[in-house]
Amino acid sequence: MKILVIGSGGREHALVWKLAQSATTTQLWCAPGNAGTDGEKLVANGRQVENIAIGAEDLSGLLAFAEANQPDLTVVGPDNPLSMGVVDLFQAHGFTIWGPNQKAAQFEASKAFSQTFMETYGIPTARSGVFSEVGAAREFARSLGGCCAVKADGLALGKGVLITSNEEEADRAIEQVMVDKSFGDAGKQVVIQEKLEGLEVSLHALCDGSRYLLFDTSQDHKRAMDGDLGLNTGGMGTYSPAPFLTGAQLKQIQIEVMDRWLAGCKQEAIDFRGMLYPGIMLTQDGPKVLEFNARFGDPETQVYLMRLKNDLPELLMASASGNLQGHELRWDERAATCVVMASGGYPEAYPKGKVIHGLPQVADLEDVHVFHAGTARDDSGAWVTSGGRVLGVTALGADLQKATQKAYLAVEKIHFEGHHFRRDIAAKAL
Repeated sequence: MKILVIGSGGREHALVWKLAQSATTTQLWCAPGNAGTDGEKLVANGRQVENIAIGAEDLSGLLAFAEANQPDLTVVGPDNPLSMGVVDLFQAHGFTIWGPNQKAAQFEASKAFSQTFMETYGIPTARSGVFSEVGAAREFARSLGGCCAVKADGLALGKGVLITSNEEEADRAIEQVMVDKSFGDAGKQVVIQEKLEGLEVSLHALCDGSRYLLFDTSQDHKRAMDGDLGLNTGGMGTYSPAPFLTGAQLKQIQIEVMDRWLAGCKQEAIDFRGMLYPGIMLTQDGPKVLEFNARFGDPETQVYLMRLKNDLPELLMASASGNLQGHELRWDERAATCVVMASGGYPEAYPKGKVIHGLPQVADLEDVHVFHAGTARDDSGAWVTSGGRVLGVTALGADLQKATQKAYLAVEKIHFEGHHFRRDIAAKAL
């Protein structure tokens, strides 16, 4: 099977790594990939993964490559090409592609759409409002005492959410999103939600248009600094499984979130084939959905794919073709932890081109894999930083404590100028 992966981050490196392990994968491309994706080799024939210099949002370039090389399956990692309609485009030209179509991708591309959908179909979520006018947005935020989440409606690289604790902070956040345009056109509208208190967990459901397979639990760490302080980021680390959900809560989520979501999709003629990723807050009033994403989480993918025992191409083909019936997810009973190493300054301005040291020393560690996110090669062939989140150092262990210790042991062997990482990944569970 010939497979094309679209994207360049840690999630895409993890997808490439897992797809390369399948005996059915005979050729694998990543567009555009990073300095880690093209270091992977296929188990089936020893062939090296090829990076293709086509951006994830260059839909016409991606289609031209597909027409020239005829992949049997295309796997879309990031959200932007999904919202731009890459799935619709590939399907119109006869290609099998995994990911939700443009209509289905609205669950992530528009928080306003998603919020209205949840309210329409009785999915438990925060009290909220959708606004395109600054004054009305401020008035609603004041009705919540300023304790709210101010969310840019559109896509903002996972950073378009500002959490506020008082009216002054809420006013400033609304100004930042709607007037200063900190997130560009994504902030034309805002969704303002009451701030929910509790533990946040990440759920993932692989969908085929009429059914879903629920993944094991995980927990992401969005804030830049230890203790959930600092600015929101795309995710500074994660672990799986997360111990906070009881069997009763998981059943409640299946009934009140996933089943109602699926019924709503049927009612709205939304054919969702891909990964639905609801962020769930475990409140005193029960589990509530913070928002929906329409793709694998990053860095959740890294821990999930370290633990997943299924053949990934088979699962994704079944999802894309509407045929998940009869499939079951199989998990390694061990735990996995991923620690993200980021550039100095991230999630604000950061330098690039810093040489990364220590990767060869980590390569031989058992049950440890370093997934590249923002990396490149310089003229001398050295690994250098090229993004905010640089590496996702991921480890398996007999239990969560051992997995976390192993991940941090590997992190300590890696260095680049200005790097920072959180030292409390999985601490809530431990």
